[in-house]
Amino acid sequence: MRLHVADHPLIAHKLTVLRKKDTPSATFRLLVDELVTLLAYEATRDVATEPIEIETPVAKTTGTHLSLPKPVVVPILRAGLGMLDGMTRMLPTAEVGFLGMKRDEETLLVDTYANRLPENLSGRQVYLLDPMLATGHTLIDAIEFVLERGARDVTCVCLLAAPEGLENLEKAVGDRAEVTIVTASVDEKLNEQAYIVPGLGDAGDRLYGIVD
Repeated sequence: MRLHVADHPLIAHKLTVLRKKDTPSATFRLLVDELVTLLAYEATRDVATEPIEIETPVAKTTGTHLSLPKPVVVPILRAGLGMLDGMTRMLPTAEVGFLGMKRDEETLLVDTYANRLPENLSGRQVYLLDPMLATGHTLIDAIEFVLERGARDVTCVCLLAAPEGLENLEKAVGDRAEVTIVTASVDEKLNEQAYIVPGLGDAGDRLYGIVD
């Protein structure tokens, strides 16, 4: 497993505003979109490409375009939806799948309640979107889900990560696949409720409000 922490002053600035507890949901959503677009530059650094012959107004030349099969972008519902536009802005030709996963607040176990993914992901680069890598249980289940369908190249884009979650993820994945974590920050720790500290709270609630 590879870890890439994006070190850029614009990322640090936007993340600081996201962390503030009085940042309203509308601003929070906008900043997540902008931040993910920046993270997407790093996440797609190794996207598969191939040469293509083109003709400019002046001369013929060899350029680059994305290889087939197309990459697949998979937001993990519901908070991952807030990251989708920022990611597809950088990969507009990618296909989009969905995984619905919910963590039980008491047991911390993850329930997969919905999926919309191709049955065969062999040879496809998969980009999983999940704002918070806390315990890692959700991403571990999501990675297992796409590995079972043949994926071997998985990039997880997260706003924040906790050391405990990264450790759990590395133990679970091992060397079975090429897995990369791209994040804006690795924070200090998890608290007793498995929230990232200092973190930014519940990303889903801050994106969309609390739904009873």
